[in-house]
Amino acid sequence: MITPEQHEKLLGWFAGRLPDDLFEELVEVTADREEITVIGRIPEPRLAGGAPEAEREAAAHSRIQEFRERSRDARIAVAREAEHQYRRKVSWGVECGGERALFTHVAAPVMTRLRQPERQVLDTLIAAGVARSRSEALAWCVRLVQRHTDDWLAELRESLAHVQRVRAQGPDAEGVSDPSTDGTEDG
Repeated sequence: MITPEQHEKLLGWFAGRLPDDLFEELVEVTADREEITVIGRIPEPRLAGGAPEAEREAAAHSRIQEFRERSRDARIAVAREAEHQYRRKVSWGVECGGERALFTHVAAPVMTRLRQPERQVLDTLIAAGVARSRSEALAWCVRLVQRHTDDWLAELRESLAHVQRVRAQGPDAEGVSDPSTDGTEDG
């Protein structure tokens, strides 16, 4: 995890270093210990009004592939500089016509220790054909959590707000003295 200040500097570095004509807009720059991911918006293909959904999707997909090929040299040059400066791999992605596509990106191994009930969850996913290995099953679980993150975090935030309200009504609430102190400071 990087600090907000580090993120701002990273975002500024890419905003300043990317060729002006690479993206319509720099949408997102994210980073962790292994990787920096840069996502930009590219122009949507021009289609006749009322084009069917399948045509719009195919056109966006083709535009993304064209961008990937055309911009490869420029992206590699920027990535080399960033990898040298930040000691992380750089991955790229684009948004076009409501589609988001990631190009090459890092799949970093993660070590974890699981107790038997947790391993049984993974083994059930394997037995059900959802995954071929515990590693794949764990990745599936992480993607499931990621898909529901907003809902679950909103619920968690609501719960934390409730806990804070209850604590505010407790014995340490403003105006209630703490019997364990006599008002003097240790010195």
